[in-house]
Amino acid sequence: MTPLVRAFVGHFGEMGSRWGINRTVGQIYALIFVSPEPLNADDIAAALEFSRSNVSMGLKELQAWRLVKLRHLPGDRREYFEAPSDAWEVFRTLAEERRRREIEPTLSMLRNALLEEPAHEADRIAQERMRGMHDLIELMTTWFDDVQRLEPDTLAKLMKMGAKVQKLLEATGAIKARVPSHE
Repeated sequence: MTPLVRAFVGHFGEMGSRWGINRTVGQIYALIFVSPEPLNADDIAAALEFSRSNVSMGLKELQAWRLVKLRHLPGDRREYFEAPSDAWEVFRTLAEERRRREIEPTLSMLRNALLEEPAHEADRIAQERMRGMHDLIELMTTWFDDVQRLEPDTLAKLMKMGAKVQKLLEATGAIKARVPSHE
């Protein structure tokens, strides 16, 4: 690995542990992501100085997250792995997987809890708060669906607009500026 690749792989491993994946998986992904050609498990193990079994487990996890794809090369029986080179595609895949694994189960739990008949005043108050959480998550997932349908160029333009969108909405009277409280 070049010093540049080594620095990226090391940093990605550290960041991965903060994002909820283990350091090894983060490093495996980073190496595959920056590699100009698909890598096999032996190449990954040698480059990262990891055991072959750790690499195999990491690759299975990355496949489950749909972050790497399996490829076969003509005349070679080994399995090779590659990652999409488009950062937008990676982001969308991660967002979809996090939604499927984290958001959907939470929405399901909240929907079930809101169907319950409150037995006590404490349950009624809890349901009110859960309804607020449910409604916010529903709104965010609807927005996420809308954003997912945008072309990457359009999404990038929208993101670059930043606070200009808020100013436009304020100018049209569609929203009011939020005044920070000083308590």
